[in-house]
Amino acid sequence: MIHSFPPCADEHTRILIVGSMPGGASLKAGEYYAYKHNQFWRLMFDLLAGGRTPESYRDKLNTLLIHHIGLWDALESCERKGSLDGSITRPHPNDFPSLFKRFPAIRTLLFNGQAARTHFKRAFGEPAGKNCITLPSTSPAHASRSYEEKKALWRAALKLPGTGARP
Repeated sequence: MIHSFPPCADEHTRILIVGSMPGGASLKAGEYYAYKHNQFWRLMFDLLAGGRTPESYRDKLNTLLIHHIGLWDALESCERKGSLDGSITRPHPNDFPSLFKRFPAIRTLLFNGQAARTHFKRAFGEPAGKNCITLPSTSPAHASRSYEEKKALWRAALKLPGTGARP
């Protein structure tokens, strides 16, 4: 059985990015999206920080929080061989109802890929009062869209102008 990380959110979080379950590299590092070929942090820093290189993992999380964006996974635990979402068995969801009570400003859920959305929906259905958007996964396993296509879709979902600004 593998377990996900605690949420990255605070009382100002309005947008929550929901992944499925950390992959092997992330679990080993103890960091969200630690696999070097995952495009998540590159996208976030291109969109939110003018393309600058993050200084540390703390810098990555703080950059999200400064822009009122949080991060959590749909699953608290599961079994999985390897890192592919398609290999997940025995999924157990995270406690989103408690998170939403703790951080009521969260109004938008951005799902990082279809697997995240599917696991969330199985557990919670359509959450009342939340805008839910499924975006192309930042995983290298999802290569049907180019980086620029993904960036445009993530920018639109974050409601950022072309140059990047606070959502």
